Amino acid sequence: MKCTINRRAQFSASHRYWLPELDEAENKRLFGACSRFPGHGHNYVLYASLEGDLDEYGMVENLSVVKQVIKREVTSQLNYSYLNDTWPEFQTTLPTTENISRIIWQRLAPHLPLVNVRLFEHPELWTDYQGNNMEATLTVKTHFSAAHRLAIPSLSFEENQEIYGKCARPNGHGHNYHLEVTVAGEIDARTGMLVDLAALQNVIDEYVVEPFDHTFLNKDIAYFAEVVPTAENIAVRIADLLRSPIKEIGAELDKIKLIESPNNSCEINCRNTQATIETAANQAAVMAS
Repeated sequence: MKCTINRRAQFSASHRYWLPELDEAENKRLFGACSRFPGHGHNYVLYASLEGDLDEYGMVENLSVVKQVIKREVTSQLNYSYLNDTWPEFQTTLPTTENISRIIWQRLAPHLPLVNVRLFEHPELWTDYQGNNMEATLTVKTHFSAAHRLAIPSLSFEENQEIYGKCARPNGHGHNYHLEVTVAGEIDARTGMLVDLAALQNVIDEYVVEPFDHTFLNKDIAYFAEVVPTAENIAVRIADLLRSPIKEIGAELDKIKLIESPNNSCEINCRNTQATIETAANQAAVMAS
């Protein structure tokens, strides 16, 4: 029986996004504030995921050994370092979070049965790398506040209450939604970037956060006049809104996770066709009619 285990580690380090072959104006255009001298720092959190069969001792790997390997190969070298000068790989490809996770994989893979390296730059930005050459995923976390009512217009209040319970009450209720947007793409061999992070955040703000924030979804968002704004339908709609703009900035929408409350969340795997998303939306609209 295969089992996946996860080991957490952390390190603090600084870095600078700066390409010496470019002038100051071009570096600033590409990297914004991250190009400032002498750099900036983060408290990085690393999760190494390992997979394997259980041994006679009931373990995939001895966690004491895993801890020692991560410390020897990664954290003892990176902690309190200036990343640009620490590993030779960062001389050719900048130490972006995407690229750091890739190089960490290369350092750990000879010693551990890795299936994923997840590296948090901070709690609202992280990457995942699974050993696929230059391919990685980048996740941005954001939030918006909105109200909704769960009710199919063609049904009576009693019928809606039977389906949705308290969520069918006429005046609705609200949530502080937390949204995780994951994009996939190739790490640029020189800049170390999967996608322009500022451009990605602008897309998410423009197409989701600004239109959805502080709204009554059923009344203020035309799409939800007929489609019941369950967390699932909201996530499907967000995926539909973001797919094309994210493609235009050079990445692929990989996953949407919408956290409605600490108890409820849903995920949409977006590595499918546009038709699949449209079909789900159309089915929701039929239910509401």
